[in-house]
Amino acid sequence: MVSNTRLYGAAVGVASGGYSVISATTASRMVTAGWLMLVVGAVALVHGIALLTPAADRIGDASGPLMAVYALTMLAIQVGLAAGFLADGSGMGGGMDGGMGSGMGSDAMGSAVGSAGLMGVDLGMTALALVMLASGLIMARGSGMDGGETAAGGTTDGDRM
Repeated sequence: MVSNTRLYGAAVGVASGGYSVISATTASRMVTAGWLMLVVGAVALVHGIALLTPAADRIGDASGPLMAVYALTMLAIQVGLAAGFLADGSGMGGGMDGGMGSGMGSDAMGSAVGSAGLMGVDLGMTALALVMLASGLIMARGSGMDGGETAAGGTTDGDRM
């Protein structure tokens, strides 16, 4: 039987990974931030699905820390977008994709005219990454922090079935 913690981790991994993949692939241009979110989202999505299979036993105790790393990576990408270190496809970002915009969506000076559909700071992704971080920390906690057992000999998280 799949534990409640695994079910929760799987739901968070699938939701945030899927959201990340969809956000990245539906942007009108793929830039550094989009590619990073696509890769991290795909890995988180696969990890979430794997938590529902017997493969989760092979991942073992690394599952929680891995989810936390995915979440921190997603948050770092959002911070990079907010700070201008990563371009959002609007032609206004810094970093490798920065500089003057060209073609559709730019005026003669290269500034973005409209950025609808372009990769940018995404508060929904930020919220999902924070939930994923909490999930990773909960999964990493497992039975190590409080021994995992109640005074009656049962478990505190229902995972030992």
